Amino acid sequence: MHKLVVLYPEPTDREAFAAYYESTHLPLVDELPGVEASRYSLNVSGQGAPYFAVFEAEFADHAAFVAAMSSPEGQALAADVPNYASGGAVVIDYPVTER
Repeated sequence: MHKLVVLYPEPTDREAFAAYYESTHLPLVDELPGVEASRYSLNVSGQGAPYFAVFEAEFADHAAFVAAMSSPEGQALAADVPNYASGGAVVIDYPVTER
């Protein structure tokens, strides 16, 4: 499995972020090929946590992740981030090692 994680710092306007994210951005995620599962939270907390939101998506493997993000749908998804994430976004991906 290969995982994509997006961490969102505090935006200028939480309500505007949430409204756009849930009504416009997440439907773009639904169009991304190869996503096996996804989840998110707009209520991240923790000692000194600099993020207010997180998104996770799972892919079969690295090749499926690269294919998804290189697709027209993946390009549209990435291009949409500045439309709602005034604080930017930290994007990481990694292979998952099962224990």
